[in-house]
Amino acid sequence: MSGPFADRLSLLGMRFQARHGVLAREKEEPQPFEIDLVLHADLAPAAERDDLAATVDYAALRDLVQAIVVGPSFDLIEALAGAIARATLAATDPSVVNAVEVAVRKPGALAGDLDGPEVRLVRERPA
Repeated sequence: MSGPFADRLSLLGMRFQARHGVLAREKEEPQPFEIDLVLHADLAPAAERDDLAATVDYAALRDLVQAIVVGPSFDLIEALAGAIARATLAATDPSVVNAVEVAVRKPGALAGDLDGPEVRLVRERPA
């Protein structure tokens, strides 16, 4: 991404207990989820004016992500990531945020020598 939206605002490593997955036990027992949210944005006005109104309130974004993750269950982490991306774009100023990148990790979801699966989506605003 280039141009006026080369800046980024990131919320990394948000951790929640939630019930997402295809298996019945995944819907019953909360499991750990980790979320990264990266906004591709024009942060120049906020950097120049030191004004929250010129940027994105990341505390509000964290609350938005939490509401989605701990809310109704999804079968797929792809669907969870998509819901977070759509809600983030809907909740942010189009003159500030051009695109969003969402990563959803499910640590320990698979047995073996790995951290767990991760899905990473990038969604841009329609032109």
